[in-house]
Amino acid sequence: MTNATIQEIEGIDDYWGPAFRSIYEGEGHAAFVERLDERIKQHDKEIEKLCNYHYQGFIDSIRELLQVRSHAEELHREISNVDASVKETTEGICSRGEELISARRVELNIAATIEKMELCLPLLTTYSKLKAQVEAKRYYPALKTLEQLEHVLIPRVGPYKWCAHISADVPKLRQSIRDASMADLRDFLENIRTLSPQVGAMALKQAQELLGRNLASIVESKKEKALLGVTIKNSTEPQCPHELVDFSPLHRCLHIHSVLGAKNDFIQYYRAQRKQQARLVLIPTAGNLHDSIQHVKSYLNAVLGFFILEEHLLGTGAGLVSKDWLLDTWGMAVAKVTSILRTNTSLITDPTLMLSIKHQIVLFINTLKCYGLPIDSLPQLLQEMAEHYTEVLMQRWVVVFRDILDNASFLPIEVQNQEQYDGVMDNFPYDGDELEGQPFPKKFPFSSIVPAVYVQVKEFIYACLKYSAGLGLSGSRRAANARHSASLLLTRSFTGCLSALFRRPSLALMQVVQIIVDTQYLEDATLCLYEFISNITGAELVSTQPPGSMFQTARDDAEQQICEKLEKKVDEFLDLENYDWLLVEPTGQASAFVTDMLSYLSGVLTSLEQLPDRARVAAVRAATNRIATRLRNLLMDPSVKQVSAGALHQLDLDVIQCEQFAAGEPVPGLAEGELLEHFASLRQLLNLITGWDWSSYLHDIGVENGKYALVSPRDAATVLEKLKEAEQKSSVFSVLKKTERDRRKLLDTVLKQLRQLQNQDGS
Repeated sequence: MTNATIQEIEGIDDYWGPAFRSIYEGEGHAAFVERLDERIKQHDKEIEKLCNYHYQGFIDSIRELLQVRSHAEELHREISNVDASVKETTEGICSRGEELISARRVELNIAATIEKMELCLPLLTTYSKLKAQVEAKRYYPALKTLEQLEHVLIPRVGPYKWCAHISADVPKLRQSIRDASMADLRDFLENIRTLSPQVGAMALKQAQELLGRNLASIVESKKEKALLGVTIKNSTEPQCPHELVDFSPLHRCLHIHSVLGAKNDFIQYYRAQRKQQARLVLIPTAGNLHDSIQHVKSYLNAVLGFFILEEHLLGTGAGLVSKDWLLDTWGMAVAKVTSILRTNTSLITDPTLMLSIKHQIVLFINTLKCYGLPIDSLPQLLQEMAEHYTEVLMQRWVVVFRDILDNASFLPIEVQNQEQYDGVMDNFPYDGDELEGQPFPKKFPFSSIVPAVYVQVKEFIYACLKYSAGLGLSGSRRAANARHSASLLLTRSFTGCLSALFRRPSLALMQVVQIIVDTQYLEDATLCLYEFISNITGAELVSTQPPGSMFQTARDDAEQQICEKLEKKVDEFLDLENYDWLLVEPTGQASAFVTDMLSYLSGVLTSLEQLPDRARVAAVRAATNRIATRLRNLLMDPSVKQVSAGALHQLDLDVIQCEQFAAGEPVPGLAEGELLEHFASLRQLLNLITGWDWSSYLHDIGVENGKYALVSPRDAATVLEKLKEAEQKSSVFSVLKKTERDRRKLLDTVLKQLRQLQNQDGS
């Protein structure tokens, strides 16, 4: 145990705590001490042996050390000298080193400054360049420079105060560029609005030239240009309408806003501004369109130019104009244009101006087709204008017809020589075979209004066909329109003039008859007018007018005028003759004025042989009805208080004369006994009074087919009272015979019964 502990202590140099603890805690202290002393002695002996072995060497070393001492002192002296010399030398070197360090620090600062300046110089140069570009209004390059400045140069330079100032100035510059580009856009919009009419005018001109060209003209034009050395490439004049406008400001603005990230906002702003301009363009500013063709041209040029430019931007504007937006704006515009043109053209009364406007609208439509824009309601507008143009022409021809009718004599044309005859035949297609063999002077069956109206209708047709030219209509369509217009002219305008003419009091009966004859010849000549239209248009001959229907209204008016004039003449005959209602004895024959009146009627009806049977029948019906009515009214006139038996017999003779005239059927086409029906009521009344057949009358009251069914109790009582008054006046101072007294009593009795019947009818 003790030996192990000692070996452990000898083997461990650092930590002996456990070994000592085991010694103190154990019981072998004394043994350990003894053993330790022995071990020390043993080691001392070994040390002594070792020292004895190395002693001579130690002595030699001491001797050598003593020798070295002198050398060391000498070396110390030399080292001291060297140290002093080095110290003196290093002091100069240190000062120079400090100077070198300072110079190197300055050099490094200079190099760093140069490096920073090299970084700053591009920034400053670019900033100066940016300012120059903004001042020169080169906004798109300026914006590119600004992007380089903001995203590349400023982050590279670093956080300097002046750099921060430039950084703060960048948004201001960007906003100023944006504001300046918007100002350029507004200038561009103002400029494009000013140039739109010129663009439209050039487009219309080119479209007109294109429509008028054919292969031969194109080849000829190319040859002329080749001879003159003219080519499109070296020509300085604009070849296309949109070349009149410089779109570079608009594209620059678009690119600028694209870089700024505001392309959609810019597109929306542009479209809103152009739509507002479109609304302004659609409002005529030059003046009333119905006053001048120049106003119409200016208006259409402005509208067309506006949309030609937008259509150009549709393909080159990088999304600035979309197809849907263009069509939507054009739809709004074409509706407005149509409405304005419809309103203004409806106020035009000059057909020449109408033709000019029509031509301009057709050219406008063809130009729109060239640029792919829909024409929508414009063809319908042309159709409406055609109707108005026809109305305007008809109004103008109404004046012409009135002049013809005012200056006409309404007498058959009489020519004295061949030249006059040929003049009439050239103006009117009359089949004059019967007239050809007659000697001069020759008389046509129609008056001067027939060739004059025929010539004017042909002029009207020429005018109508002028409008349909250039509309792309087929020959049959043009012919149909011309036939319809000519038919309207004759059936409405000319007929209206005739109706107004018939209302003139100065128009004589025979003149009315001649007008009816003239209308028949004009109506027969309509087929020649249709042939004339077919020859001009190249269409097939078509006749749509039913025979005898064109002037039917005018003939009806004329026949009515004939009837009214005959009735008026009857009134004149009857008004000039006053009946002697107290006549004692009849003359035994009809009154002279009745005979004269019937003779006049016979002569008039004979002169009406040229008229259709229907017109002659209507005239004789009106005359006989008027005679019967007036004769009856004379008898029933309240102002006539007394009527003698002789006056009744004389009236009976007059009626008989009229009945003979009616029974003789003065014109063909009458039903048997038709005219006598007009005198039937008067005949029954006279037969009743003169025949004194009161028993039959009173017996047949209320019977539909009675002998005196047309005589009312009121009329019979009225005549009896007048007869009674006349008899009382004639027998005031005479003594009545028994038969006369009986007759008087019968008269009173009949009157009493008639009044009772009259009262019953009234109740």
